[in-house]
Amino acid sequence: MSGLLRRLRGLPLRSRLALLVAVAVAAAVAAVAVTCWVITSRQLYSQLDNDLRHQVGTVKWNQVATIATTCDNSDTNLRSLPGPTIQVIYTDGRVCTSPGDAEIPVQSSDLDVAKGSLPNSLHTTDDADSQAMRVLTVPIADGNGNQLRDVAVSIASPTAEVTNPLTTLAWVLLLVGGIGVLGATAAGLWIARTGLRPVDKLTETVEHVARTEDLTVRIPVEGDDEIARLSASFNSMTAALAASRELQQQLIADAGHELRTPLTSMRTNIELLTRSEETGRAIPPDDRKALMASVKAQMTELAALIGDLQELSRTGLSGSDGPLKVVSLHETVRAALERARLRGPELKIVSELAPWYVRAEPAALERAIVNLLDNAVKFSPQHGTVEVRLMRGTLTVRDHGPGIPADELPYVFDRFWRSPSARALPGSGLGLSIVARTVESYGGEVGLAAADGGGTVATMRLPGAPTPPPELP
Repeated sequence: MSGLLRRLRGLPLRSRLALLVAVAVAAAVAAVAVTCWVITSRQLYSQLDNDLRHQVGTVKWNQVATIATTCDNSDTNLRSLPGPTIQVIYTDGRVCTSPGDAEIPVQSSDLDVAKGSLPNSLHTTDDADSQAMRVLTVPIADGNGNQLRDVAVSIASPTAEVTNPLTTLAWVLLLVGGIGVLGATAAGLWIARTGLRPVDKLTETVEHVARTEDLTVRIPVEGDDEIARLSASFNSMTAALAASRELQQQLIADAGHELRTPLTSMRTNIELLTRSEETGRAIPPDDRKALMASVKAQMTELAALIGDLQELSRTGLSGSDGPLKVVSLHETVRAALERARLRGPELKIVSELAPWYVRAEPAALERAIVNLLDNAVKFSPQHGTVEVRLMRGTLTVRDHGPGIPADELPYVFDRFWRSPSARALPGSGLGLSIVARTVESYGGEVGLAAADGGGTVATMRLPGAPTPPPELP
C-alpha cells in the first residue's frame, strides 16, 4: 500500500487528478450497476415466484391424476401436459413427473409439505437434466376439494427465464460502465489540463524568476477564483521584493555616498600628516592641531553613520532586539531628556510629562526619542529653549530654531536626506528615519511641522497599553 502511495505521489498533478476522477466515476458506476443488477434480479425472481403461485392455482385434479396414473407407463406416445413441469410427491419419496419433463430431485422441505407439517416450499434446484429450476411445492386437493394426505404437488419453471436476462444485463452494464469510465478518465484529464493551465503559467513564471532573478515579471490576473487570487498574491510578492531590492540598492548607494565624504576628508588630512613626516617639513602646531581635530571629528561622524546604518538595518525596521514590553513612556522621555541636556548644556529644556504606558522595546523606544530630541537640540539657537510635553500619548518637542521650509517637510524622514541649510551641521541624515520606522512599528505616527512664532514642532503619537501592576516592596 505504501509503495502504491509513493508511486501516486510521483505522478504529475494532472495525472493524479485524472486518475482520481476515473476512480471516483468507476466506483459510482460500479455502485449503480450492482444496485441495478440486484434490484432487477429481485424483481425477476419475485415475478417468477408469483407466476409459480398463479400456476399452482390453475392445476386441476385431473391433471394430477393423469400424471399419477401414467407414472409407471413407459408409453412414449403420451404427450407432456402444457405449461410448467408438474411433479407429484409422496411421503415415501416416490415422485411422478409430467410426461416428457425431467424428474426434479425431492428436497426435505417437499416431503414436509406432503406430510402436512409445512404449508409450502419454495426453492431452487437442478433437475435430472442439470437444468436449474425454481420449484414451488404445495398440498393437493381432490376433485371434491378435499386435501389429500401424504401427497403434494410441485410446480417448477426453469430459472433461465431470469438468469439469461440478468446475464445480458450484466454484460450491458459492464460495457456501458467501461465506456463511462474511459470517457470520465479522458474528461478528467482534459479538465485537469484546462484547470491547471494557470498553475502551469504560474510555475513557469516562478521558475523564470528563480532562474533570472527578474522581479518585473507579472502574471495576468483573470477572474476572481483561487488561481486568480494566487496570481495576484504572487504579483504582490514580486512587487514587494522588487521594491525591497530597489530600497536596498538605494540604501547601499546612499550609504556609499555619505561614507565617501568623511573618508575623503580623513584621507586628505592623513596624507598631509604623512607627507609632513616623510619630507621632514613640520606642520605649524596650530595647523597640526586643527588637522588632528578634523580627523577626530571625521572619525566620530563615520562611527555615528555606521551606528545609524546598523540601527536602520535591524530586523523589523525598528531596531528592537528583544520582545515588546509595557513601558512607561514618561519615564523613557525623562531619561532621554537627561541625555539631551548633556548634549546641549547651554539650552533650556522644559518638560511637562503626564503618565502614559505603551507596548514597545525599551532600548529602541529610548533611541527614537533621543534622536527626536537631538534634532531639536541641534537646530536650537544658543541659549534657546526646547519645550517637551507628553499628554495622553502625544509627545511634542518644540524648538525655536530657524524651522524647516514647507517644501522640505515631506522629505525629512527619508534616509540620508538633509536640508541644504543643515549640510554643515553634524549628522548622518538617518536619525529621523530611524524615529519614523520605530514609531510606525509600534503602531504610532510621527510628524514635523512649522511652529507658531518660528521653529519646528515634532509630534509623536503612540497607542496606550494597560498600566502594569505596581511592584511589591
